[in-house]
Amino acid sequence: MMSGFLYTHRRTLEQASVFFHRITNLSTLSGLRTMQTISRRLARESVYYRPAIYSLYPTSDQYYGAYDRRYASSLAAKGVGHLVRKGTGGRSSVSGIVATVFGATGFLGRYLVQELAKMGTQVLVPFRGSEDSPRHLKLMGDLGQIVPMKYNPRDENSIKAVMAKANVVINLIGREYETRNYSFEEVNHHMAEQLAKISKEHGGIMRFIQVSCLGASKSSPSKMLQAKAAAEESILRELPEATILRPAVMVGTEDRILNPWAHFTKKYNFLPLIGGGATKIQPVYVADVASAVVAALKDDGSSMGKLYELGGPDIYTLRQLAELMYDMIREWPHYVNIPFPIAKAISSPREILLNKVPFPLPTPSIFNLDLINALTSDTIVSEDALTFNDLGIVPHKVKGYPIEFLIQYRKGGPNYGSTVSERVTPESSDRGFQVHFFSPRQVREE
Repeated sequence: MMSGFLYTHRRTLEQASVFFHRITNLSTLSGLRTMQTISRRLARESVYYRPAIYSLYPTSDQYYGAYDRRYASSLAAKGVGHLVRKGTGGRSSVSGIVATVFGATGFLGRYLVQELAKMGTQVLVPFRGSEDSPRHLKLMGDLGQIVPMKYNPRDENSIKAVMAKANVVINLIGREYETRNYSFEEVNHHMAEQLAKISKEHGGIMRFIQVSCLGASKSSPSKMLQAKAAAEESILRELPEATILRPAVMVGTEDRILNPWAHFTKKYNFLPLIGGGATKIQPVYVADVASAVVAALKDDGSSMGKLYELGGPDIYTLRQLAELMYDMIREWPHYVNIPFPIAKAISSPREILLNKVPFPLPTPSIFNLDLINALTSDTIVSEDALTFNDLGIVPHKVKGYPIEFLIQYRKGGPNYGSTVSERVTPESSDRGFQVHFFSPRQVREE
């Protein structure tokens, strides 16, 4: 090897001497072209012989990060097995993780893929719909790091194909309503159980993280929460070292609670409150849940085999959360209280006709029978549960930045209207419910 290296070095020096000799004699355009030709030849040969030199330094943790903390990865090898890592830990680094994220094209998925890509993870994105479904995710990682892979969730060989090169599996698959093709039990339970079985047979899956739902219980009145609880039990039976995360209702730009509320309010000028809005929930910012998944993945393995309940720092009733929504869209609250029996009666026809008509039915939003059943009881974090604090994360308060996306629902644009404190005057507060509504023109004049 050393003799070959010396021969290559001597040959390069000889060509360089010829190169500089011709430079001194350049006086015509042909001489300039000769110089460019020689330069290109030297560049090609330099690239050709470079691997023979760099192969002397294997790319392992012994050489990357052992002597310079700037190049040390923050990912603990105990939790995900032996990894080959390099780089500063940023987007263009190599974390050593190859993660298959099922459900990556959904609400939480885009935030999780972003967090994984930021630390140099290669993310395999299984999708079953259009080729455009994962298109927005490809921009989140470096070139070739986000790999969309079409698959069939009912085909075991298809699932094995998207997991073949992975060492981490994260399951985000879930749905809060049934369709003609997919039931609660199949989507929320059987698919998760199948992923756990295939991961066990795989042999190279070091971490399995299941994102469930806060309130999951076999005794829950909600079919979805029953299926989620059954999925947790099945996963832990196959993989006792799996990590289970139970996020509360998530809020964010693409959420499924504040967006439907604001859209309904903008269209009909009132908001129906199921059960009078007295149910307590603990909404959490979706980016915090994504950070929790990454934190569990990056720890020393202490989160393996544990269950975490992820709720926001504040507990709200549905009415209090609706007031935050109204304040952000700058509209005066108008509520219609709907008792649970009436709400169930309104939402029942879809469930009755779901499998009896030869065409798909509209997707439920506010009047979702299973969601209404879930709202009959409070959904908050248990006192003795592991939470964000055990993962080293401080969750954001819902009021403020996490719900600023609601500005898009202001009727007159981002600067339309005024806040509640600006609309209510001392004189009006003394007269009970009588308030003054200012038009945008009046607000600008003041």
